[in-house]
Order: sequence, then C-alpha cells, then structure tokens
Amino acid sequence: MVGDHCNLSGDRPVLSQNPKTGLSCKMVLQAVGKVLRKSKGKPNGKKPAPEEKKLYLEPEYTKLRITDFEFKELVMLPREIDLNEWLASNTTTFFHHINLQYSTISEFCTGESCQTMAVCNTQYYWYDERGKKIKCTAPQYVDFVMSSVQKLVTDEDVFPTKYGKEFPNSFESLVKKICKYLFHVLAHIYSSHFKETLALELHGHLNTLYIHFILFIREFNLVDPKETTIMDDLTEILCSSSGSGSSSNGSGNSSAGAQNHVKER
Repeated sequence: MVGDHCNLSGDRPVLSQNPKTGLSCKMVLQAVGKVLRKSKGKPNGKKPAPEEKKLYLEPEYTKLRITDFEFKELVMLPREIDLNEWLASNTTTFFHHINLQYSTISEFCTGESCQTMAVCNTQYYWYDERGKKIKCTAPQYVDFVMSSVQKLVTDEDVFPTKYGKEFPNSFESLVKKICKYLFHVLAHIYSSHFKETLALELHGHLNTLYIHFILFIREFNLVDPKETTIMDDLTEILCSSSGSGSSSNGSGNSSAGAQNHVKER
C-alpha cells in the first residue's frame, strides 16, 4: 500500500499560491493517483502472480497414450491369484516403471531447480526412521523414496518370492506407504518436469503409467483420496470412463479448489 502521502482522501487539495509549488503538488498527486489506479487496492501496488498454466492438462497432450488397453480390467484381481501376491507383483512393477520414468528427467531435477519437493502448492517433507521431519530438495526426496522402496521390495521377509514364504501382517500398510511415495514422484514429474517430458516425447508413456497406477491404487484403496486430490484435475481427464482405455479429448476441471498458501506434508 502507498503510505505517508498527504491529502490522499477524497478532499480537493489546497494548492500553494506559488505557481511552481502548485505545479509540483499537482505532479505529485497525479503520480500518486497513477500508482493507486495501477494497484487497485492490491498490497504494495503489485499484481498477484498469475497462476501458472498447467501444460499437462492441455487436450493435445492428455489424449496421448501408448496403448488403448482397458486398464480397469488390467488392475482387477484375478480369481486364481492371492491378494498379497497381486499387490506385491504390481507394486514392484510400478516402482521400477516410475523409477525409470523419473530417470529420464533426473538431470533436470537438481538441487537448484527443485529446491523443495513440491507439487503445485504442496511441499512434501521426508520423515526418517525415527519420524524426524526432513526438509530436502526434490532429487534428495526421490532418492530417499527409491532407496527405501528398493530395500523393501528386495527384502524376502517383506516381499517373499519363495514358495511357502508368508507375507508379514504389516504388508498391506507397507504397500500403502510405498504407493503414497510413488504418487509423490509421479506428481512431481507432471508438476515440475512436464516440459522436459514433452521434449523427450515421453508424455504418452507418462500418461499411460499414471492411468494404470491411479486405477490400481483406487481398486484396492491403497492411497487416501485426500493425498491424491492435488492432481484431481489430471486424474479426472485421464481416468474418466471415456479416457481410461482410449483417447480423451476433454479438458476437465479440478474437483478441488486451488489453495493460495503452501501446504506441508
């Protein structure tokens, strides 16, 4: 706001009888009026930063897939397969595919370009084994995710591969935790590195992976919907009934209102 200016009320200014002084006063008032007209009551006379356009929501990009397969059928549990076996197989596969997708843009995701692990207006923090909150850059966060998931999926006591080996009682909760972190990585790629993905012509692969992953975690309630709300606008377009298995031409709207403040998780 403009402050410490005399006679900025609606009253008519009293000008000095001195022509030079009167002219100077007029010029000051005109200048102040110009500033006030520009500011239109906005703090510091500055226009709020315009919301950055989400390139990944453009119809020309959302319609691209690498396959027209019906993903809703693909994620359903086959009758002959044990639920834990199905969760283990798919979770491991998603881990490898998302890790590979991130590796294609990893050289652009640096401590300088991505100083925080951010997705739109949300900032994520890593929590170590003691539950200590750690603020880190995006590449550090992704490294924490991939390292911890790699450790779990290769642990025979958690993801058993030998016949007769039982899954731990905590298996489902671990899968949910893994899927939540993998979602963060996918969302960060869209939010911060979609331009690079486009340049590499890998957006069709990214869309296909996102659709498959979202429908899978929905099928088995693996991630709290509140966690994925941040990408609801994209999900609505890609995973709608008309777009889950074929090209989508719509440009859906976000089902959650945008927040003006940065959220922390």
